[in-house]
Amino acid sequence: MNKHQASFATVASVLSILFFAFINYSTTPHDLWFIYPSFAILQWPISMYFLTKGKLHHYSAITSFILISFLIIENMLNSPEHIWFVFAIFPILLWPILMYLGKYRSALTTAIIGSVCTILYYAVLNSFYAPQYLWVIYPAFLVLWWPLAIYFGRNKSHFTFAIVGSLLTSLFFIITNVISTANTVWAVYPIFAILWWPLSMYYYGKRRSW
Repeated sequence: MNKHQASFATVASVLSILFFAFINYSTTPHDLWFIYPSFAILQWPISMYFLTKGKLHHYSAITSFILISFLIIENMLNSPEHIWFVFAIFPILLWPILMYLGKYRSALTTAIIGSVCTILYYAVLNSFYAPQYLWVIYPAFLVLWWPLAIYFGRNKSHFTFAIVGSLLTSLFFIITNVISTANTVWAVYPIFAILWWPLSMYYYGKRRSW
């Protein structure tokens, strides 16, 4: 990227944002909608500068900051009575953190620490916003696949991974069943389906050994 392209992207972005801000103020000053196209427009000069220079970690940090700022503004403008932007902060910040970790981002230790921090973060939000319902199990279930996939993938223990993954999924459905609809036992249906995963892995391995 040469200097003229960067200058053009910057000037064009600023002019576009000013144009949308003027239209916003002239037509609907009570509704601050120009921030939506502005957020997208800002990605043009930022991405051109950082991506072409190969500075992906800096790009992730700047973009994360802009995205969090955008969500905070959106939250404060439209629903200040409910602070919901905190739910998105952690996964957004996880992006630049992993980028700056470099080669360590794929380490098992990183996956374990990241998973534990994610679960703790949303557990705190769960206890603060909705202590009557244990919804933290949903992000916990998703993020636990991160270290499991790395550990069993590196060891090439595909059958063991299938067993552990099936047990984790079964436990997830059982807990969800108990805390959501304890009077209706429905967890057996997805559990029955997920059991085919380790069974198929087992018989596939057996067939290859014949």
